[in-house]
Amino acid sequence: MSLDPQIAAVLQQFSGMPQPDYSQLDPAQYRQFSDNLMPPMPGERLFEVRNFKVAGAEGELDARLYRPEDRDNLPLLVFFHGGGFVIGNIDTHDNLCRSLARLTGSVVVSVAYRLAPEHRFPSAPHDCYRALCDLVERARDLGFDASRLAVAGDSAGANLAIAVSRLTQIRKGPRLAYQCLFYPATDARCDSASHEAFAEGYFLTREQMRWFWSQYLPRPEQSDDALASPLRAEDLAGLPPTTVISAEYDPLRDEGEAFAQRLQQAGVPTRLMRCEGMIHGFISMAAFVTKAQAVLETAAADLRQALN
Repeated sequence: MSLDPQIAAVLQQFSGMPQPDYSQLDPAQYRQFSDNLMPPMPGERLFEVRNFKVAGAEGELDARLYRPEDRDNLPLLVFFHGGGFVIGNIDTHDNLCRSLARLTGSVVVSVAYRLAPEHRFPSAPHDCYRALCDLVERARDLGFDASRLAVAGDSAGANLAIAVSRLTQIRKGPRLAYQCLFYPATDARCDSASHEAFAEGYFLTREQMRWFWSQYLPRPEQSDDALASPLRAEDLAGLPPTTVISAEYDPLRDEGEAFAQRLQQAGVPTRLMRCEGMIHGFISMAAFVTKAQAVLETAAADLRQALN
């Protein structure tokens, strides 16, 4: 299928921007630039949106809670933002989290894990897991039902959602009912056919993704660590039921779909949705890309069914 016309218009807007020289790029400056690239848009109104602190692996982390209605027994969806482990924050994913709260009928908590290269692997997955445990421990005070619990994320955030799911198994932590993964990064090798086919011209580039991984992993051999590259895990049995969303024109398409297939082979109930005509990051464009809104509603329906 050809590019969705609304997506093609988005790519046209970005086509004139110069590509950075990743061999010389300063991560902190790039973070400041990229996190302010999209103008802020008014978010959906919810009953409660507030900032607070959660425990991380080595100290407190910023977090934001979204409550769609005035009830204290709603399920909890813990969200981890994308951005290649280097960029992105709670604000860049604010509208997506607002929509997820409304569409799933859950309290959503977005966690600001520590970013690379200042904090390299495994800081982020350990932060995310500790934050999940802290939220469960404080469920009564924060006003949600921790027995109905799911995780979600996009891109690198989806990678971290998988890592949290694996750590709950390894450490016998909180039981997860579901994980929702938007175009997940699952393999640091970046050597799939889709990385070759969509290396340039489709928003996320292969060079950019390789740079992200180089900032995140302290040593190249860690690309085979299953906590960093879940596609390399020997066994995926026992992970929670999963929805995997992939995009047709995305360098990460094949590794995300391969991960979904591995889950299915391991006996994990898994829905895989390839979204034709879409690019990496499209779910955050739901306000102006019609198909993105429809996909978001489908994914949210899976979460709502699992949590209610």
